[in-house]
Amino acid sequence: MKTTFLKITALVAFVAFSSCKDKAEEAETKAAEEVAVAKSTAVTFKADTDKSIITWKGFKPTGSHEGTINVKGGTIAINGDTVESGKFTIDMSTIEVTDIPKSEEGNANLQGHLSGPDFFDVAGFPTAEFEVTGFENKDGKSMLSGNLTMKGETNNISFPVKTSVDGDTMTLTSETFTIDRSKWNIKYGSKSFFDDLGDKFINDDIELTVTLLANKA
Repeated sequence: MKTTFLKITALVAFVAFSSCKDKAEEAETKAAEEVAVAKSTAVTFKADTDKSIITWKGFKPTGSHEGTINVKGGTIAINGDTVESGKFTIDMSTIEVTDIPKSEEGNANLQGHLSGPDFFDVAGFPTAEFEVTGFENKDGKSMLSGNLTMKGETNNISFPVKTSVDGDTMTLTSETFTIDRSKWNIKYGSKSFFDDLGDKFINDDIELTVTLLANKA
């Protein structure tokens, strides 16, 4: 019995360690900051909504789910290799679940739940916005900072990105990073708000990866 208990304990510890090790780094999150203003020499690009996408991944004790959200529109101003300003609108009504086939009932159920008042409340908050507040090189990485407004709450987040310009097209791709949904008042199944969830909780961390393509305005 003791040997079995030790094996189970070791397995749980290994799974917990592996989960922490594999988790994407959380974006630095703080109070909203003043929005950046581009210099007159900056070049403005307009988001290509057909080629820009945000992928997401959420976690619970028994597994995870993932999907996409579309960028509705926006612009970004570039000066050389520096992002000087930008504002993007995210269409929350386009939340999709990609790890469950659309033919299965679970796909529609999860998508409906994420869109409902328990989670993102798309009816009340149909869009989210990201406004650039800064761009700096830190520890060998380009860090993009901006105010993310979602479900009526605004926080400033910073995460690593890579940018490139090829003719009239600009591409910005982020590393995968996480945000803590509880900071945007998304309460469902969150231990940050409820103490009696047992193993029925959903992790506060949501992984995001941003891919933005924009054309010269």
